[in-house]
Amino acid sequence: MISPLLTDLYQLTMAYGYWKLNLHEREAVFHQIFRKQPFKSHYSIACGLAIAAEFLENWHFAEDDLNYLATLKAPDNGDLFTHDFLEYLKNLRLSVDIDAIPEGTVVFPHEPLLRIKGPLIQGQLLESTLLNIINFQTLIATKAARVCQAAAGDPVLEFGLRRAQGPDGALSASRAAYIGGCAATSNVLAGKKYGIPVSGTHAHSWVTAFPDEMQAFSAYAKVMPHNCILLVDTYDTLAGVRHAIEAGKKLRENGGELRGIRLDSGDMAMLSQKARQMLDAAGFTQTKIIASNSLDEYIIKKIKENDGVITVWGVGTHLTTAYDHPALDGVYKLSALKDEKDQWIYKLKLSEQIVKISNPGIHQVRRFMREDQKIVDVIYDLKLGISDTPDCFPLDGAHAAIKLTDFDSSTDLLKPVFRRGKLIAQLPSIHDIRATAKNQIEQFLQTSEPIIGLENNLYHLKQKMIADVSKKNNE
Repeated sequence: MISPLLTDLYQLTMAYGYWKLNLHEREAVFHQIFRKQPFKSHYSIACGLAIAAEFLENWHFAEDDLNYLATLKAPDNGDLFTHDFLEYLKNLRLSVDIDAIPEGTVVFPHEPLLRIKGPLIQGQLLESTLLNIINFQTLIATKAARVCQAAAGDPVLEFGLRRAQGPDGALSASRAAYIGGCAATSNVLAGKKYGIPVSGTHAHSWVTAFPDEMQAFSAYAKVMPHNCILLVDTYDTLAGVRHAIEAGKKLRENGGELRGIRLDSGDMAMLSQKARQMLDAAGFTQTKIIASNSLDEYIIKKIKENDGVITVWGVGTHLTTAYDHPALDGVYKLSALKDEKDQWIYKLKLSEQIVKISNPGIHQVRRFMREDQKIVDVIYDLKLGISDTPDCFPLDGAHAAIKLTDFDSSTDLLKPVFRRGKLIAQLPSIHDIRATAKNQIEQFLQTSEPIIGLENNLYHLKQKMIADVSKKNNE
């Protein structure tokens, strides 16, 4: 169970301030978005909602959490939080409404992955944890999808446990990688916890534990006759392939089968070609060739371009750490707050960087499709509404406003998940989420460039608010 103390201190100091000023129960709306696609990708895969839901269902401050908060001191050595505030937290339970884009959905920058509506203090206290969960898993699911796309239908195994960012990072990465398309993980705990298929071979230490490679392979074949995959590059790769073939022949005599060999170093394209020739010539045409060794989508693509004959890819470090883009640019912004008269006041954050100017309002995202060949996502405000053929103002600035008159289907992406703090959605299994992601990616890859924009009313409201806020703050 994740403690609500998995947060930044400033969330608690703001919460204390809202409580002290009697603003804490004001109804507010927050949105969680990301600003930029990771890996220079054209899409991302929403991921992490089930883990977030588990956190939210169990959200409360335990007695030891409050005891710890009571020890925190201000710079003048006084208590940072009063006893009355800690008593308030002790009795606090979630009553927020949360809508979310389902896991496995293809998503784009500036679209709200989550909309949180409820007491200001609750929305604030959820920020850091939700960002932590959703940002990382969306990042890894997207990386996995890219790796699997490069593998072009070959199975990809996630092997990143040993170099993942700590135990939870490893578990979260294994889950997200499976949703993104990986066929299995080496992480046994992730297999148990999430129902992910597990897969593995042996390490170089198995080979070096025996007097020579042949004895090592024979021993492994004896103890794993129906799961025999041999790592062949401990000493000399092609000699290792010959020894694997010898072990495979003896294995066959005893009713087993050499399921595969693993290459973990060297010129993968060349070595896989020679290994395939040797295996086929010896009658091991069904034996798979598994590649590992710091692979990513770029290396896999290059090996394929060089006519490598790998059948399974083991991807570790570059996947579970998102090596080339280690963080999703996800943020969580207040966009509406009720005043003392119970009227909604829309909120907006300005910035010299246009990409950092937030969108005001209470948002929904409508996806318009035309024969599965084009995607236009329109962010609109629930109070202002949206027509069946709205004007869309693209956020990239590269397209003029367009009127959506030639689309044959549309759907709203944010779906109800929590109401009054209670989980109301039937969340799908990890296998169903993975299937959704696969279908969404296949559909996306067949479309022309997607367009993401603001609906006409919201766009003009935002422009007016930018002008008004700029003027007010410059007076």
